[in-house]
Amino acid sequence: MNAAPWPVRLAFRKSAAELAVEFDDGASGTIPYVILRKESPSAEVRGHGGGPPPPQPPVPADISVTGADPVGRYAVRIHFSDGHNSGLYTWGQLRQLAVGDAA
Repeated sequence: MNAAPWPVRLAFRKSAAELAVEFDDGASGTIPYVILRKESPSAEVRGHGGGPPPPQPPVPADISVTGADPVGRYAVRIHFSDGHNSGLYTWGQLRQLAVGDAA
């Protein structure tokens, strides 16, 4: 069984308002901060349980990332300028957003 691709570089590019991600299999891509915030995997955004997700206020076009923390060996918690920080972005989700596949 092949191991899932592993991120070897995460670069938060403030001037471009994007996250650049590189994986150990050579795949790479960028994710605009607005998309990262809209696609947050948090229960606050996705909903609790099996119900429909709650309505979300629009994400500000000038949203920024104020920090990020590793979570174990499987994810990163991203802190946004609007105070949101409850989503844990797994490597698979970042790959899906940056490259378009979850390999």
